[in-house]
Amino acid sequence: MSARAPVFETKTLGLLAATYALWIFGTTWGTQLSPLLGIILTGIAIAQFCSLQHEALHGHPFANRALNAALVFPGLTLTVPYGRFRDTHLAHHHDPILTDPYDDPESNYLDPAVWDRLHPAAKLLLRLNNTLLGRITLGPLLGNALWLKAELALIRKGDRAVIRDWLLHLAGVALVVWWIIPAAMSGWGYLAAAWIGHALLKIRTFLEHRAHALPRARTVIIEDRGPLALLFLNNNLHVVHHMHPTVPWYDLPGLYAANTQHYQRHNDGYRYRSYAEIFARYLLRAKDPVPHPLYPRS
Repeated sequence: MSARAPVFETKTLGLLAATYALWIFGTTWGTQLSPLLGIILTGIAIAQFCSLQHEALHGHPFANRALNAALVFPGLTLTVPYGRFRDTHLAHHHDPILTDPYDDPESNYLDPAVWDRLHPAAKLLLRLNNTLLGRITLGPLLGNALWLKAELALIRKGDRAVIRDWLLHLAGVALVVWWIIPAAMSGWGYLAAAWIGHALLKIRTFLEHRAHALPRARTVIIEDRGPLALLFLNNNLHVVHHMHPTVPWYDLPGLYAANTQHYQRHNDGYRYRSYAEIFARYLLRAKDPVPHPLYPRS
């Protein structure tokens, strides 16, 4: 007999409550102690909140989709509606399209034909963005600019689902503005905190996927168990998550530990020991080219 599924996940709910508490502290008392401290703490809370949004869209902590959405409704990230994150990320989970410049909504690769037509200045910017340092510093601005441009194009085409999600998101952002106006943190301080939150998430997404002929071998394993693993809710064990997308974050390390060789064979050894190793290797150099190396040139 299988174990009965919990009505709700106390670990996920507890972490969400702690994340909201950290965000509140960072924007108020933390900022009063030190504006820099407030910005850093709020940025960490925003990154943790994004990871919890990822849990919510995969069915946690409740089985009810609407209830999960309500828990992560506030627009702490400012630029990414939860509904759009949910829909694009679930599309990304179709492994045969991983890294495709057109079909994978989270691909960092470009069609080589598109790359060839770019202005040299744009190519330089994208090459810088392909180093880990560039991804952390330039990535939040560049990534959001490209994201918002694509979203605006869908809105102009009259995509009702996209318009609906953005209207809901603007209501969530209004809650943030309502809180920040009387809070100790300034508007500019909150923008800096949002940039930190997006920058931290860029560490996770930097090499989550690689170009490979086999879809199963495109997703990474990073055997880190430190603070970044908690911040990313164990999504550093990314192939485990892709193989078991409904498993909650706190069960991923146990799955990996019990079947380590299986997962490493499955992704053809795409593995790193820690984020420290990744920083040492790729802080100032790119892991991949910007144009997809396996994409056919027209």
